[in-house]
This record gives sequence, structure tokens and C-alpha cells, in this order.
Amino acid sequence: MQVPLYQAKAEFFRMLGHPVRIRVLELLQGGPVAVRDLLMEIEIEPSSLSQQLAVLRRAGIVVSIREGSTVSYALAGGDVAELLRAARRILTELLAGQNELLAELRQADLPLPVPQGGTGRP
Repeated sequence: MQVPLYQAKAEFFRMLGHPVRIRVLELLQGGPVAVRDLLMEIEIEPSSLSQQLAVLRRAGIVVSIREGSTVSYALAGGDVAELLRAARRILTELLAGQNELLAELRQADLPLPVPQGGTGRP
């Protein structure tokens, strides 16, 4: 029995749903990065990074490149970079909307101006 497309998409997004995996993908947008450089940028234990890279590799999102004793990783295709850019655009719009709402809330909290020149009674 074939998995419905919506379920496959949910599993794909679940696979991406880890902060270290997202950070790795962001760092790989500029091209291949050596594991030692990923470790310096992300500042996690090597075993944890290895686990996260394995998840991305099994999913076909990244590929490993060995040059002598250096192992680097690269995005398997440009679509992932485009997905990350789309996520950034969506988050920017959402946060901009929240900032507008916050400004409205702050404006509503200001005291109402008192009319000048009278008591306000008839």
C-alpha cells in the first residue's frame, strides 16, 4: 500500500524538524562544509552532529564527500536551499504581522488624551 502524499510530506517536515538539522542545512547553502567546521559553528558533541547528519543523509537531503581524511557535507540539490529561503520569507511576514499587532496593543495601552479648555461637562 502506497503512503498518501500528505503523509509523506508530514514525514519530510518531521525529518527537518530539528534545530541542528536546520542549522546544518543553512550552513551548507554556501557549498560543501567540512565536519570539523560544522562542529565549530554548531557547538555540539561530535556524536550528536553525526546522528543528525546521518538522518539528513538517509533522507537524501545531504551527501558526504571524502577528500583524504577530511569529510565534508553538501546539499544533495538546490531545492532544499529554496525551501529554507521560503521558510525565511514566511517567518519574516509572520513576525512583521506580529510587530504590527504589538504596536497596536502598545498604542491601545496609552492613556487617552484629556480634552483641553474645559471640564467636559455641559
